[in-house]
Order: sequence, then structure tokens, then C-alpha cells
Amino acid sequence: MACLPCFFFLLFVLVLLSYLCCTAGDGCGPSVLGPSSGTLSSLDNPRTYPSDTVCEWEITVPRGKIHFRFALLDLGDSDCQVNYLRLYNGIGSKKTEIVKYCGLDQKVDELIESSGNQVTVQFRSVMHRTGRGFYLSYSTTEHSDLITCLDKGSDFPEAEFSKYCPAGCLTSTEKISGTTPNGYRESSPLCVAAIHAGAVSNAAGGKITVVSSTGIPHYEATLANNVTSTVGILSKNLFTFKTDGCSGTLGLESGGVVDSQLSVSSVWDWNTTAGEHVVWGKSGARLKKPGLPWAPSLSDRQQWLQVDFRREKRITAIVTTGSDRSEYQYFVKAYRVLFSKDGKEWHFHRETNSSQDKIFQGNMDYQDKVRNNFIPPIEARFVRINPTLWNQRIALKLELFGCLPGGKGTTHTPDIRNTTMPPHCGKGKVALTRVRPPIRTVVNLYVVLMAVLVPVAVVVLTALILTVACVCHWRNKKKSAEGTYDIPYWDRTVWWKSMKQLLPSKMMETEDSVRYSTPEVSRLAGRSAVPRLHAEPAEYAQPLVSGVPTLGARSTFKPDEGPEPGYSDPDLYDAPIPPDVYHPYAEPLPSSGAEYATPIVVDMGCHLPSKVLNFMGSGPSSLLTWTDGSHSGGSVYDTPKNANGQAMPTQDLTYQVPQKVPPKPAG
Repeated sequence: MACLPCFFFLLFVLVLLSYLCCTAGDGCGPSVLGPSSGTLSSLDNPRTYPSDTVCEWEITVPRGKIHFRFALLDLGDSDCQVNYLRLYNGIGSKKTEIVKYCGLDQKVDELIESSGNQVTVQFRSVMHRTGRGFYLSYSTTEHSDLITCLDKGSDFPEAEFSKYCPAGCLTSTEKISGTTPNGYRESSPLCVAAIHAGAVSNAAGGKITVVSSTGIPHYEATLANNVTSTVGILSKNLFTFKTDGCSGTLGLESGGVVDSQLSVSSVWDWNTTAGEHVVWGKSGARLKKPGLPWAPSLSDRQQWLQVDFRREKRITAIVTTGSDRSEYQYFVKAYRVLFSKDGKEWHFHRETNSSQDKIFQGNMDYQDKVRNNFIPPIEARFVRINPTLWNQRIALKLELFGCLPGGKGTTHTPDIRNTTMPPHCGKGKVALTRVRPPIRTVVNLYVVLMAVLVPVAVVVLTALILTVACVCHWRNKKKSAEGTYDIPYWDRTVWWKSMKQLLPSKMMETEDSVRYSTPEVSRLAGRSAVPRLHAEPAEYAQPLVSGVPTLGARSTFKPDEGPEPGYSDPDLYDAPIPPDVYHPYAEPLPSSGAEYATPIVVDMGCHLPSKVLNFMGSGPSSLLTWTDGSHSGGSVYDTPKNANGQAMPTQDLTYQVPQKVPPKPAG
């Protein structure tokens, strides 16, 4: 009987513990409470949550305020006194209510904001028949573009936009279709796809920049960052994520990293029954290289493969695969990553705000590639892969991705200083230079203007010089074509056209002109050059001196009869002629046949000749007949007969010089 009270006491304790175990946290779903953002949900979301549930979360951020955004709010249809979701400012006994929600299918589009950096979230339910529960995200108020884990790419029609994803979106059961860099189907949740692409981590969340483009017929299914995408069909649009560009391969596949830069804990080798030596060496650890991968002699958690980049690199991702041979289906299921700057002090990679070494999910089979991103990136010279879980035995091929420290996918040109060789460098040694990070320079507006204006000025100046040169060339060519004349241009043009029509045909055919010169002409000084017609064959001969029968073949001449009254200059060839002085020139005969001129003996006494000299032509020379132009009104010319009834000249024919015609009677 003494033990009966003890029995009832123990029974009471067991019932109480059973009640507490069944009610405290029974309907609380998965949640991630990060220092800057996180997610909260009810159990079995989006299915109906369990009855008799009491859940409470206390959230504290380092500074500022907290705001909430709801993705789902669908509570039971019973009394709001026992089925609700409440938000409080503060934690503990001093908390004050911000808002209370109850009822089915609530629509809360606005952000709910706290008054401080601490908030309590309380969820309670009793017996209910319907209700999918709740799903919300939170962040500090500095991220005003906060979205939920259920927001899809199709919810934002912009071609490019930026949003903030909260931590913990892997609690969502929504599926994504696609992969990077091909893109994700527009029906995929943005934040889950961002984790798959390595744009943000599930533990910390972060800002994403999304670009929309035209969809594709097929979306691949891959495993990356603990997220498995599904195969997707044709869609109208897709989206991708902008990154910093630090995602280039670091040389394992291409051979940029040589075998001497690879180290392993051990190598598995063995002999076949045919006596062949099989080695699973370190050189086989290169991704996509045909042949056996690297495999250690023992499969335990002390095995590793190490890469020495010989200089510090910024490493952002790793891709792994197992053996590519169906007879050896070996692969690594999980691994840790260590890094070092000097090869002596090693560190395990951890996620932001985490004190636990991160275990990366490896391959699910022996041939498919799996990618994992390092968030934050690793900056080190040495990287070591330590397998922790494997299928049958350890076997590994890999490639690392990244760039130089501080770079965004590009190699910066180093700023080199102190490049002078040391005074005592030995033969074959190279003096190392000191490399400093590049210095960002500010572009001077003056430099930009000069870079634009100088080429423009050069082009304008060149065009001006060419224009002046062309004008000068044109003027020189025009002057050369016109010749040196003393008469105006239009007078010369009309005069030459009239002269060209009267020139004999034989004179037009010749290319060389015949000139005559006399001592009188040679003695003339201080006068301008004799006028001539440029590039034309017909020219006047110099006047004949009295008594000198000097004639040239195929030429014309004008007689020199001495100065007329009023002449003060014996040079009869200068132009223009004064209007009150008439200069006697012989008119050329029409170009109907061969013409010959008869020389005239000129009397220098300033009067007309009183008798005619007959001159017999003795050869094929062509002579022109000249007459006194001052009395041309009373002179007539006898011309040779031609084939139209006129007698052609012969050697015995004497040409008659012009005879004086009696004046007509007046009246």
C-alpha cells in the first residue's frame, strides 16, 4: 500500500510527458532562422496540418527591424480563439501583438513590419477539418524587395529584375525544371532555382538578378547544390541568373594543371589475370578524360586528392563524377572540401554564419555530373577533396571553377614595380618582380574630349588641304589649257573659233608649226612674248624683210610694209591693237584645196605697191597671197580654179595679185 502513491505519481508524470510530446511542436513545419532572413511553415504544407498544435518561434536580427511576407495563409474554420497565427513585437513576457490572422484562404499582399529587431511568431490549432496552414518568409527591412519561396518566374513580367530571396527555401516542395546556363522554365520558383544555379545559398539567401528570355523545347534534369531539377517541356519563356562571371574552368580538364600539381593520399593498382598492370592514378582524376578515374588503395575517410594551383585562386564551384565504366560503378556520394594558402594550415569549408563543416552532396550514380557551389567562394592556393561517403569504393573525377582573386571572370594586368635586376643574380636565376593589384583610375573628361576632338580636327585639316590642292591643280590646268594671251577670254574664244573654221585642212593636220624669225624681231627688247595658240598647228610666220625671198614650205606669212602713220612701235604682233590703227593681216583662203601664197616686195615708204611681182612656184610649197588690209575694200582676189570647173594650179600657172578696183561713181 505504501507504493500505491508512488505508482499514481509515476503514472501522472508519464501522461504529462506523453501530452507534452504530442502537443508541443506536433504541427510545426520545417523552418530556417537566419540572422538576416528565413522561412517559417506549418507541418505538411501545403497539405492539411495536424490538429492540437502549439508552435512558437523567436526571431532576432542584429539590427534594424523585421518584415514578413506571406506565401500561404489558410487556417482552420473553427473558433479564432483557438486557431490562429499571431505576430508579436519582442520576445518573452514583454511582447506586444502586431497582428492576428485566422480563417481560410487569407490574402496578405503587404509587408508586415515590426517595431524592433525581435519578433515572436505563434501558431495554434485545435480540432479542424480543413486548412493548409501557413508559409512565410522574413528579412530585415533593408531588403524591401523580399519575395517568398513560392514566387515563380512567371509572376514577374519584366525582362530583367532584382529580388531578395530568403534563407531556407529548400523547405518548399515546389519543383524546378532546367539548369544553368541553359535556363529554367518560367513556372519554376525563383529562389529554389537560384539555389540550384548557385546564385544564393539555402542557409543565407541573398539578392538575385533575373533575366527573362524566350523559352526552349526541352529543359534538362540535373542535381546541383542539393536540388534536383526535373525535365521540362516547351515553355513560352525562361529565366536565368546574372553572376559575377567568376566561373571559368581552372585547368584540370584542359591540362593547364599538370600532373605534378596533383597529389593523392594513395593509388589503387593491381594486376589482372592476364598479367596487365592496372593503375587508378591521379592523372585520371580529370573530368571528361577517358579512362580510369583516381581511386585510393583503401576506401576510408582519411583519403584525399589535392590540387596545387601554384598561386592563389578564387574558387567558386566544383563538378564531380565517378567511374565512367559500367563494370566499375564506383563513385563518391558525399565529401568535404579543405583549403590552404601555404599547404600547412588547412580549413574546412563552411557556409556563412555556420560553425559546422559543410558536407557536399556528391553523385547519385557513377556517370552523371553533379555541381556544388562554394558560397562564400574559397580563396586559396591548395584545395583538397576528402570523400566521406561512397558507393562500393572511392573513385573520383573532378573540375574546379573560378578566377583570380578579386576578379570577375577576367585576368587583371598586374601593376609591376621594382623590376630592376638585383646586383648579384646568379646565372639562370630570374629576379622576381613585385606584383600589386591594379589601381582603378578615374577617366578625365579632358582626355575623353581630346580623344574625340583630335581625330576630328585631323580629318577636317586633311580635307581642307586636299580641297586647296585640287583647286590649285584645276586652276593650273585651266591656265595651261588657255595659254598666255593678252586679249580677254571671251574675245579669245570667239576669235579662235572663227580662225579655226578658216584654217586650211592641211594646216589642221600637221602637228608641228614653222616659225620665221628676223633680225628686227630679235632686236626687240622689253616686249611680251609673241602671242601663240596653244596646241594648235596654224601660226603666222614672221614678216618678210624687203628683198629677201625666204619662204618655208606649208606656211603662211604676213608682209611687213613698214610702219603706218600713227604707229610708234615697229612690233606688229603685240595685242590688243589700238582701235584707231588698222593692222593689215592677210585673210586665209578657204580650205578647199592646196593654196600657195605669192611673196610681195614691200615698199617701206608707207604706200601701196605700184607694180605686181610675179612669182613662179617651183615645187609643192604652199604660198599664201597677202594684200594691203588698209585698202581691202577696193581689192579683188583671183583664186585658183578647182575641180568644179576651175583650173587647178600647175607649175606654169602665175597667180595674179589683187588689182585695184575703180571706185563706183557717186549716186
